[in-house]
Amino acid sequence: MTDSLGFRKKFGVLAPSTNTSVQPEFDAMSPRGVTNHFSRISIPDNPIHNDEDFNKLMDDIRAELMTALDSVMTCDPDYIVMGMSAETFWDGLDGSVQLQKRLEKRSGKNVAMGSDACQAALKKYGDIKRIAVITPYMPVGDQNVIRFFTDCGFEVVNLVGLKCTSPMLIAHESQQKLRDTIIEVDDPSVEAIIQVGTNLAMARLAGIAEFWLDKPVLAINTTTYWWALRQNGIDDKIEGYGSLLLEH
Repeated sequence: MTDSLGFRKKFGVLAPSTNTSVQPEFDAMSPRGVTNHFSRISIPDNPIHNDEDFNKLMDDIRAELMTALDSVMTCDPDYIVMGMSAETFWDGLDGSVQLQKRLEKRSGKNVAMGSDACQAALKKYGDIKRIAVITPYMPVGDQNVIRFFTDCGFEVVNLVGLKCTSPMLIAHESQQKLRDTIIEVDDPSVEAIIQVGTNLAMARLAGIAEFWLDKPVLAINTTTYWWALRQNGIDDKIEGYGSLLLEH
């Protein structure tokens, strides 16, 4: 017997307790028979004004990450999805690989992470090398994102870090602000635009921007969820979130 609603796959998703964007965006993209079961990484919504504050946020997440993973395992998910992205880019490619190994060893399941998803998605669009990046982070977070993409052979041509002043307030960035930031990071040399930070609600906007800019604009929630589906043999084409979910 299989789960009555998640009869194709049950995804266990890890997300910070402050995050209000990743769950509704994942649920909106979920095809019939695939269910998302969120476990919250319990963290305080402390103010973030500098790199020191951002590093403290990352320490808070790390302290609770495995507890959240253990919690979601009690619903016996088929697969684990990281609904947070900063930690998946931390310490570059090597840090990403080590994190995935720890999560998979602890859970006994395969894990989709935003870092892997971004690499895989970019490869779907040919030999892309020059990218622009949007983050909600402080500079220390941006530096780790740049390091990861550089390790993977990409050149980060432009980056805008929005320096959001608390983990919860990331979700308060307006569609207009995100639109203006997409325009800011774009130039003719940029072959693709990547947005990281799962609490920035950019999934639908990225698809719209892609149409007007005529280049890939990849929101982290779309990219991660696409990777989770495809890694599980689910090839459904989903409209409204850009070319990745519709064509690849």
